[in-house]
Amino acid sequence: GSSSDKAKNIIAQIYQPFTNTGVPIIFMDEKSSELTKYAANSFLAVKITFMNEIANYCEKVGADVDKVRLGMGSDDRIGHRFLFPGIGYGGSCFPKDVKALIKSGKEENFDFQILNATENVNKAQKVILVSEIEKYFGGNIKDKKIAMWGLAFKANTDDIREASSLDNISLLLEKGAKITAYDAIAEENVKKIFGDKIEYTKDMYSCLEDADCLLIATEWSEFKNPNFQLMAEKMKNKAIFDGRNMFSIDQIENTGFYYKSIGRKTIK
Repeated sequence: GSSSDKAKNIIAQIYQPFTNTGVPIIFMDEKSSELTKYAANSFLAVKITFMNEIANYCEKVGADVDKVRLGMGSDDRIGHRFLFPGIGYGGSCFPKDVKALIKSGKEENFDFQILNATENVNKAQKVILVSEIEKYFGGNIKDKKIAMWGLAFKANTDDIREASSLDNISLLLEKGAKITAYDAIAEENVKKIFGDKIEYTKDMYSCLEDADCLLIATEWSEFKNPNFQLMAEKMKNKAIFDGRNMFSIDQIENTGFYYKSIGRKTIK
């Protein structure tokens, strides 16, 4: 974004190695440029949230969100990216930019209704599995030991800003549960918030020792193909609440685990 031809020429020279590979520079006025960035991230937040709503509705009507997602993504007007349901979005960009656009709208007496709805839905989505855990245990999780795999807001980072794990930890502690967590990268950042209110382990299997259930909050690749037999031996109760749909239904169906994911049938 610039109204200066001189500045545009300088930027064009700096970014020439990229434009030579076919990546374009789009010049526009400053306000349009600023809004483009916020609009892009907010749109992706809306897309994720819409898919989470579809996933929740799938559970109501007996549809499979994985199949719905593949069908939707095959339409090149939609595409396959950002159609994966889960326990909400977090991080440093999407929440911040959605909030900024809502605030900017208010300053101009404009109500971003779709972004307000996105925030509200995402807030509820982050902890949607807590009520499922409560239901599984008959409404009371006081003193239940909850193992949690993953603390970062997404895989391959130590960033916990607006991470769903934090909302789940807070709510589970409020309800009297005990939490043992494993995240090789993000653990230290979570310790700064919760300290010794929760327990931390150094590997994914020791996290499961005597656990009443497992809650998966981050899609780390090491969680994708676990040893289910070892998991069963470690856990007091064979129940998994998967907030990132890490396992296929075929993968887990005959393991003996109770398995609750997002937008798919529950394995009992």
